[in-house]
Amino acid sequence: MAYLDENFLLYSPIARRLFHEVAKAQPIIDYHCHLSPREIALNQRWDNLSDIWLGGDHYKWRLLRANGVDEQLITGDASPREKFQAWAETVPFTLRNPSHHWAHLELQRYFGIDLLLSPATADEIWERANAKLAAPEFCAQGLLEKFDVRMVGTTDDPAISLEHHHAIAAAGLATRVLPTFRPDKAMLVDQPAALAVWLDQLEAVANRSIVHLSDLLAALQSRHDDFHAAGGRLSDHGLGRCPALECSDVDASLIFDKARSGTAATPEETEQFAFYLMVFFGQLDAARGWTKQLHLGAARNTNSLMHARLGADSGYDTIGDVSQGAALVRYMDALASRDALPKMILYNLNPADNYLFASLTGAFQDGSVAGKIQFGSGWWFLDQKNGIELQLDALSATGLLSRFVGMLTDSRSFLSYPRHEYFRRILCNVLGGEAERGELPDDFAALASLVRSVCYENASGYFGFAE
Repeated sequence: MAYLDENFLLYSPIARRLFHEVAKAQPIIDYHCHLSPREIALNQRWDNLSDIWLGGDHYKWRLLRANGVDEQLITGDASPREKFQAWAETVPFTLRNPSHHWAHLELQRYFGIDLLLSPATADEIWERANAKLAAPEFCAQGLLEKFDVRMVGTTDDPAISLEHHHAIAAAGLATRVLPTFRPDKAMLVDQPAALAVWLDQLEAVANRSIVHLSDLLAALQSRHDDFHAAGGRLSDHGLGRCPALECSDVDASLIFDKARSGTAATPEETEQFAFYLMVFFGQLDAARGWTKQLHLGAARNTNSLMHARLGADSGYDTIGDVSQGAALVRYMDALASRDALPKMILYNLNPADNYLFASLTGAFQDGSVAGKIQFGSGWWFLDQKNGIELQLDALSATGLLSRFVGMLTDSRSFLSYPRHEYFRRILCNVLGGEAERGELPDDFAALASLVRSVCYENASGYFGFAE
């Protein structure tokens, strides 16, 4: 079998039919990513392949470092061509890493280049790709149109203006670009200086003074309303684990006042305050019919020296090793007991938590919405073939795969849309293989309906973007 040919990852006739006749043509709803609204609004163009392919991609940065590449050629001041050369010299060493698949799918799908990247092919690929980049359609908005992306959910701090989202909406793009409410910095009571900076930004954008906790809650409510008016229907939190210590109104006010005066909260107070705000955020989402996303289990910025040099999201994060279950149950139960449990997607980063998260979704379904609580797709270190298969298995074994809202890119790159194709090939292969073995009915219509649902239709109906 040829590498990355039309039947890549499709190992049975049924799998091939499902992909080529059904999955391949489905539009994309990329409901969680980190694309820049500014770049979409300004219809970003790129001068060269290095800028669009390597800039900000910490997946690639980790591999470059593992291959002994100097930081100057990764995040430093080397020229774009030099950085690309370092990547070309690294790619042959990435065999069995999913980046080998992704890199070559991207070269094929975006640039029509089916060469394997190596030092021997670097010059030709550089020239051919850069020539493509000069074409009028090779711009941020054009790429969204090329891959039939119907919706993009960006990740947005409520202390930041939504001006770029308003500009995108006014431009009338075929792709809806909607903000996602990510208010995690509101919990920084253990870092009063950082909290103060963020509160200044929130005051400016919410047009109100924030002195007491009631002011903070009012500002956050106001920004939640603004996001809703801009089409936002999702929130998101990136937490090591859910906070689990209950907190009264009085205690939350005292903790906030303490931080506002410049005194750091204790670890116990920080968790109490985070729990208080997370309940508040859950109530906001439930009242509006939003979906809350919980990304749990990352150990971030583990290399303190490199974090100090390069900042966050530089490739120095890893899978966390903390107990998730009891805290997550306590948080979800706190919302359910208040009749304020919103639709929710749970993403784990430690594969040991797959069945924990998948089974937990069933404990909080309430019959109001099909698939109300979702076990999210493989995230970050788990969005590769094995991780995707494990997520599909855990979800299928404990719940309803047929109600799953499917894949997302979780990416900062406009070259990541083949990740949806990658997921769809894996999904079709799993279903096709089991049908071939008699583990699923040999009913193509039923299997095709399942594929359409997971690839597009479930997400289209679940998030309420049209409301």
